[in-house]
Amino acid sequence: MTIKPFPRFLRTGMPLILASGSLQLLANATSITDKESEVESIFLKLESDARAFRDEIMQAYGARCEANTVEECYQGNFKDCDSKFPNQVCPRAEELVVPNCGDGVSCNALWDKTVSKVSIPGLWKPGEAPSDSITETVCYSRLAEPFMVEKYKADEEYWDQYDVRPSSSYFGAHDGLFRMIPAVHQDVCGAYDHRRRPWFVAASSGPKDVVLVLDVSSSMEDYYRMENAQDAAITVIETLTVADRFAVIAFSSEASQVGGYTGLIRATTENTNHLVEAIKQLIPQGGTNFGSAFANAFDALDQTIENEATSGCNIAILFMTDGQITQGPGADEVTSLVNERTEQLASNYVRKATIFTYSLGKDADHNVTKAIACSTGGIWTLVPDIYDDGDLISAMSAYYKLFALGLGVEGNEDFVAWVEPYVFATGGMMGTTVSVPVYDRNVTPYLFLGVVGIDIFMSAIERILGEEATSSTMLKRFVARSTASCPKIELSACELDALRFISGGEDATCGFCNSTNYAGIVPQPCPSQSDLPNDLWDNSDRKGYCCEVGQNVPYDSCPSKPGTPSVKSSVEKPGNSALIIGISVSAAVIVVLIMGLFLSHKLKKPNPMVNVSVTAVPVPEGDSNIVNPSKNASMEQYPRASAPPPPFNPQFVVQESVRDS
Repeated sequence: MTIKPFPRFLRTGMPLILASGSLQLLANATSITDKESEVESIFLKLESDARAFRDEIMQAYGARCEANTVEECYQGNFKDCDSKFPNQVCPRAEELVVPNCGDGVSCNALWDKTVSKVSIPGLWKPGEAPSDSITETVCYSRLAEPFMVEKYKADEEYWDQYDVRPSSSYFGAHDGLFRMIPAVHQDVCGAYDHRRRPWFVAASSGPKDVVLVLDVSSSMEDYYRMENAQDAAITVIETLTVADRFAVIAFSSEASQVGGYTGLIRATTENTNHLVEAIKQLIPQGGTNFGSAFANAFDALDQTIENEATSGCNIAILFMTDGQITQGPGADEVTSLVNERTEQLASNYVRKATIFTYSLGKDADHNVTKAIACSTGGIWTLVPDIYDDGDLISAMSAYYKLFALGLGVEGNEDFVAWVEPYVFATGGMMGTTVSVPVYDRNVTPYLFLGVVGIDIFMSAIERILGEEATSSTMLKRFVARSTASCPKIELSACELDALRFISGGEDATCGFCNSTNYAGIVPQPCPSQSDLPNDLWDNSDRKGYCCEVGQNVPYDSCPSKPGTPSVKSSVEKPGNSALIIGISVSAAVIVVLIMGLFLSHKLKKPNPMVNVSVTAVPVPEGDSNIVNPSKNASMEQYPRASAPPPPFNPQFVVQESVRDS
């Protein structure tokens, strides 16, 4: 059989076409490498900036007891609730949008790029003097304001090349004090507490595996304990980031994992949303079986580690109960079980599990829960009912405080944390946050002071890479950056008892430390604390915060209702689009020419050996393109953008057996 050759014009032109295609592929590969390198340089700059900001706060803390620090702090700060900012203006929509005031076209909210604003969470009531600790933090953090102002000016020049403006920089202290630039008024005083936001917890605790164990026995119906436990669990989950893995175990007469999962899952927006909704559906019923609860928690950890789907870092088990053991193994057996399983994790997988136990209400077990915490290097906390001013949400923060203390040890100095891209509350644009923990390194062990954070709009990254901020490939980048380092947690018996003392007083300590002097754990007041200013605020002259764009005074005619800005993306920028379209059209012409000629020849004689297969690239499990507008906004008081979520990635594949952490 004679096979006819390709036509002459195709035989002579084919090498040229193939060579052109090869050069185009090489050019594309080079272009992709250049783009990734440019994005990497942006990430590295932001990480360097965050560390420089951290150093500035550390230096400021070192000067907190100096006379000038205290004297100049008197009436030297601007409160976000009721201070008029000295150089406030009403920005355009491309700079800032506060939906409560309008769409940024005619009305917006006043802001000031020349000063920082101070926020204090609701634990301090407006009209009352803040605690000495917070007053001291207001004063020493004020010393970093010139750095924050100059940094914002420099950032304006840097980000101008990408046609975006810089976003916020801020310091969130361990005691609740929050200082941010640019200064923007807060609609509701005390509504924002940064200690419950992912950027703060991520930087203070590092990547981690978290197992929440909730008592859902019938006694949890009393004194709103079920609602209290649900709220606390949801708060913990909402502080997790893509660097973390988590699971929820509910127990009564028996225990089971909530949400239909087996093992721990990555804390993506989709997964956290799913578990939050599942927790809301829990109903109290049945008895109390501690043994089944802990067995299920350790089983979930074992399975996750064996499947190599773990964070590979620190493990925290948060156990909440309001009752005594009524079913299953007794107190001694449960304590032995927990000790055996923690030892197995250490010997089989070289993983340390720290157990935090919370006794809810006066009738809850104290002996078993405290014994478990003490024997495993954990922390036990007695949490009164809400009628007795109990605060379970605050009590559960002990787990990240312990990790924060360990994060300060030698070898973790350069640790940084990133969070999954989220919708900024102001403007409805996608952004992310890089954050770094701050310590006083002049004491041993190092004293945790708080976290600095820098926001970045994702539009520049989108534009460079030609990808949406919500894409699976973008998420994969942040997973890789967030899990790049795993801080070691090595605490002495005295350091652990100090943390127990902070969480629950002397009754919560385990008696392993004879000293009651917890220097480096419990902040030491300045000798001149009696000289702290009794008035921190420059003024209380705020008459409103909505304004007419271009003006610098409040405007009463602006609408005071939530807006619904859409999530903005810069991928469609005209210059980039034209380039992409041009390349795409050129490529399409070549493909059509080749395919047309090839098919013309092929139709004369089919070839049954041709087989084309397409393989989807796997992405990290738990990933989706759903955007959670409330996941991590640094300015929690404003309503979220309500843009509809984009569709799922059709090539998304769950692969629990593949390590992606």
